[in-house]
Amino acid sequence: METSGPLAGIKVLELAGLAPGPFAGMMLADHGASVLRVDRVAAVTDTPRREVMDRGKRSIGLDLKSPEGVAAFLELARNADAVIEVFRPGVAERLGIGPADVHAVNERLVYGRLTGWGQDGPLAPRAGHDIDYLAISGVLSQLGRAGERPTPPINLLGDFAGGGLMLAYGILLALLERERTGRGRVVDAAMVDGAALLFSMFYSLSQAGFWGPRGTNLLDGGAARYDTYETKDGKFMAVGALEPQFYAELLRGLELSDPPEPLLRDRLTEAFKTRTRAEWEAVFAGSDACVAPVLDVAEAPDHPHNAARGTFVEIGGLAQAAPAPRLLGAGTGDLAPATRLDDLTGWGLSEDTTTHLRAKGLLA
Repeated sequence: METSGPLAGIKVLELAGLAPGPFAGMMLADHGASVLRVDRVAAVTDTPRREVMDRGKRSIGLDLKSPEGVAAFLELARNADAVIEVFRPGVAERLGIGPADVHAVNERLVYGRLTGWGQDGPLAPRAGHDIDYLAISGVLSQLGRAGERPTPPINLLGDFAGGGLMLAYGILLALLERERTGRGRVVDAAMVDGAALLFSMFYSLSQAGFWGPRGTNLLDGGAARYDTYETKDGKFMAVGALEPQFYAELLRGLELSDPPEPLLRDRLTEAFKTRTRAEWEAVFAGSDACVAPVLDVAEAPDHPHNAARGTFVEIGGLAQAAPAPRLLGAGTGDLAPATRLDDLTGWGLSEDTTTHLRAKGLLA
């Protein structure tokens, strides 16, 4: 599969796992890397995978519990630039495909490890989920309305932003360093670390006394001019009119005088209930009031701005976000749904080896 983009020519082995690992692989594939997903033998079929985060990849099934399967993986690693591994600490080593194993055959390989708790520390061997990583990083304590329990968000902060995206970033850093040193490196991407890093500004604001309990601050629903409001038809508008000039635009659009701050939320609530969402969109079209319709996932691709920029694409009948960020003038990877890779000679496995492994049921 020929690819273009800034990562064209980079080969990545992605050990199959839950969403953050495939997301990291997708980020690399979107920009031209050749990503080979290594799954269980029984999981691979001739039908293209419709999972969005597998777009642009090829896949094989390989029995990593067999010595021959492990040997085949190491041969693939010999010809790869990076590995994405998402097991609990110690699992890859027990299988014989840990960092030391792959660096013995390819010292230039970047070994990207993605876990919730990291490779060391008291919680490293324990199970966890996005909500747990947010909890001990302090992030979860700041999410939710004032006076209510902390509200777990969708698993964006830990799994995807703090995990998959940080892993892709770490792999790129290590690949860049390799150009200078000639050697690969192990990337230890922990979702708890990533979630903490994403919250950097708010840690500093809190310690400086400028950030209070959840739901009482400028950016977390504590300010009436930065919140959502229901419209006449039961839909919602988002308001982010923080600066004075934007706030003045908001009041003009709503035909309100400047209410006292304690009454502002009530006045905005009453005003937005007088028209439908579409009517408010028309009112604020071309305005700097920082007001936007709250679209559902089915509506978002058709918004005029998203349509004009190509923010969403349709692949295999599924609407999905286009590759980001955009490197202007550069191409992207092949975004087609993932398919099985039959010819592994480009990855260093001979036809005789693949035929032998398939005959024994160790490769699909």
